[in-house]
Parts: sequence; structure tokens; C-alpha cells
Amino acid sequence: MNRDLAVAFEVVSRDLRATCAVQPIVREESDHGEEWVMLYEPDGSGTGVSVPEFASTVEQVVVLAEQVKDWAVEALAAQLKPAVWPECPDHPDSHPLDAGVVRGVAMWSCPRSRRAVAPVGALGFSS
Repeated sequence: MNRDLAVAFEVVSRDLRATCAVQPIVREESDHGEEWVMLYEPDGSGTGVSVPEFASTVEQVVVLAEQVKDWAVEALAAQLKPAVWPECPDHPDSHPLDAGVVRGVAMWSCPRSRRAVAPVGALGFSS
């Protein structure tokens, strides 16, 4: 796995491991110099995630976080669980948080209030 993808994936996967009821089977893939990570569900379906090559590290984490969020929502729904990940603490069972850049940091924020909830990679950890 290339360094950029490895760094971003480690940050985002901390949140997934700490707070998501469904965990992926993770496999590294590559083809013609392109690298990505496949996230598989227990039923064998999967989604490839990657980072944009020429983006900053913070932007790569945000892009990857949104891709992993999409995978998690689909995986939760497939297992008939509430399809909300990461769950907004201000609006439980309503909507997932959005990843974005806030003051130069990759953050999970409420899409309704825009309140920054936690840095990407820090969900489920008390400060």
C-alpha cells in the first residue's frame, strides 16, 4: 500500500474500529500502478476506497473518511442495523456526521448545525 493511502487509512480505520457495528474484511489491491483498499462485507460484496494522489494529507483523510462512511452505511443496512455511521451525537438515529476540513484539521461535523464533533481518527475516545 502506498504511504499516502496507508496513513489516511490508519486514521479513518481507528474510527471504524472504535464506533462501527460492522467491521470490514480489508484487502489491499493494485492494478497498473494504482493502489486502493477493498472493504468487504461478510457476504462478499465490497467497495474500493482510495485517496487522491495530489491532495494534502488532510484532504486525503477527508476524502477517504467519506468513502469509508459510504461503505459503512451500506454494510449496516445490509445487516439490518441502523444505517447511520458515524452517528451524530446531537441527532441520534438521524444522520451520519460529515468529514471536512475545519481550521486545517480533518473533522467529523454535524451536517445540520455544522458543529465540529471530533477529529477524524478520534471517535469513541474521550478527551
